[in-house]
This record gives sequence, structure tokens and C-alpha cells, in this order.
Amino acid sequence: MPAPSHPLTLALESADEGDFEALLALRLAAMRDGLERLGRFDPALARERLGRSFSPPNTRHIVSNGQRVGFVALTFGESLWRLDHLYVHPMFQHQGIGTWVLEQVLARADAERCAVALTIVRRTEAFRFWQKHRFKLVDENDWDQYFLRPVQPAIPAPGPAAPSGPAQGPGASSASPPSKA
Repeated sequence: MPAPSHPLTLALESADEGDFEALLALRLAAMRDGLERLGRFDPALARERLGRSFSPPNTRHIVSNGQRVGFVALTFGESLWRLDHLYVHPMFQHQGIGTWVLEQVLARADAERCAVALTIVRRTEAFRFWQKHRFKLVDENDWDQYFLRPVQPAIPAPGPAAPSGPAQGPGASSASPPSKA
């Protein structure tokens, strides 16, 4: 997909209990094509899995140019974070939005000296995305693949700190992922 003709303004916004149905709809839209190709699309199972892990304090809406286009959810441990969900609506994929969100999460995890783990459905296109971002396949079964990204060494940022405010384009950020609060 070609790059958008205007710069993206990206932000992360807090979720609340009332957001569950909208997040479920977004998850279903993001996963439908890939899971249908595998013969594994099951809206009831998707609802149950999201319901088991849904925690509004650990969930953020991904907002692009004022529109909610995805969400990210994390579970925090002492030295290991679990990336429970990262979904971008299909109409907004391949624009660097998922990469931008992941960069925010990983920078913060590295600053706090935490590794990041996640699970994906086997044989989906997501495999390449996670490998590109230095996640290593550590285990798999008939249904899922388990990835881990170890803590990366801190790299000092060159020059002055970036000004605060909405981020312009994938890669620039002043938003923050969910907190360990």
C-alpha cells in the first residue's frame, strides 16, 4: 500500500471498560482474512480470548489523525512484559502504524530492562513482522507460535530531546504505551 499523502499524527489513548465491544470488532476485522485462510476464524473464541485478557488500565487505543485505528495491550511483570494484543484495522495497515506502536513499547521495555513476549497464530503473515522487530521464535505447537524479544542495550539519543505533543509520522513519538501502574 502506498504511503499516505499526508503525514500521520499518531497517539495512544487510554481505554475503559465500555470499549470492549469496539476493541473486539477491531480485533475481528484485523484477524478475519488471515484466520479465514487457515479455516480458523471463530468470533466466539475471539470474544472469549479478548475477554480473558481485557484490562483497560493496560490497554491503549491507537489513534491516527484523530481516528481510532487499532489497539495495544500489555501485561507487566518484573522482568518480562507480555504483549497481549497489537491490532491495526486492515484499512490502516502497511502505513507504519504497528511499527510505531511497537517502537514505543520496546523503547520503554528496554528502558525498564524488560524482555517482551508474545504469542501469534501459526502460519499467519504476522510472523515476518515480529521477526523484523528482533523477536525470536522460542516455541510452537499445532496452533500457536511463541516469541521473545530480549532486552536490548540502551542507545543514547543524539541531540536535544524531542518536543512534546502529538507525534508526526511513524517513528516519532511523544505518546506512551500503557504503564506498569
